[in-house]
Amino acid sequence: MSSLRAGLQGETLSYLHYASKYPVPFIVQLPPEKHGDLDALLQLGVRSSQGKLISIRELVSISDSVREQPVYHKDLLPVHYVTADLAGGRDSPLYGMFEIHAKLDQIKAPDGSSLQSYFVRQPDEAWRGYALKWDGEWQITYETFRDMGLAYGFGLILIYLLVVAQFGSYLTPLIIMAPIPLTVIGVMPGHALLGSQFTATSMIGTIALAGIIVRNSILLVDFIRLQLHQGKAFEAAIVDAAITRAQPIVLTGLAAMLGAFFILDDPIFNGLAISLIFGIFVSTVLTLVVIPTMYYAAYRRKYTRQAA
Repeated sequence: MSSLRAGLQGETLSYLHYASKYPVPFIVQLPPEKHGDLDALLQLGVRSSQGKLISIRELVSISDSVREQPVYHKDLLPVHYVTADLAGGRDSPLYGMFEIHAKLDQIKAPDGSSLQSYFVRQPDEAWRGYALKWDGEWQITYETFRDMGLAYGFGLILIYLLVVAQFGSYLTPLIIMAPIPLTVIGVMPGHALLGSQFTATSMIGTIALAGIIVRNSILLVDFIRLQLHQGKAFEAAIVDAAITRAQPIVLTGLAAMLGAFFILDDPIFNGLAISLIFGIFVSTVLTLVVIPTMYYAAYRRKYTRQAA
């Protein structure tokens, strides 16, 4: 048995102990070019009870047969598992998965029908025909982004209700939250520019951007309302708000961007850093333009009639 084990996977004979934490094993095995060679394996020798060296070939009989295959079930259904991994420059198997999916449409099942692919649910008719259910890392990725997307939407609803309670208006919160979708203009090109994939941490950064943008927008709108309360003209209040609040908004944005630079080279939180850096940069610039413009367009007639 030890001779077969040495031929198949190597046998540890002893260990070298020196100043390292772990000892180094001495492994006896066949040369790399003979791995998987049946003749080389059968030529290995074992000693008999009389001490004579005998090759393994003399002790075994070789026959071709089909090994009994295990039967797998999932959710009480018979399944066959097909596993693969992605190698090369792409670090996410999803890209390879979608490329394979496009080629699977050309394959015919043994019964002549087309092979149906399912990404997020089980096949409709599990006991009829042939179907493919994508699982594994894809399922984890889908559930992660689905849950974070739901959390993102729930967070936006809470932000809206909070701003409605603060300003007593249903229109003003929509103006304040208008720049949130504009973060995509910074997040997606930022990932493309640095050659990075959009990951779960990128999604976390996108969710965090919503709070940062709302804070900047509230600073502008609150200052506009304060200026109007003090009797300043509508157009002048909007211009003064953009000029006065620009410096604190830019400074806080720069502070957050500088903090994100420290995790830019982290293999896990790289996406979070890219989302924050590029998202904050673009959203800060656009907030100073979009919020005053939208507030002017929404309330121009109201304050024009009041002035008249």
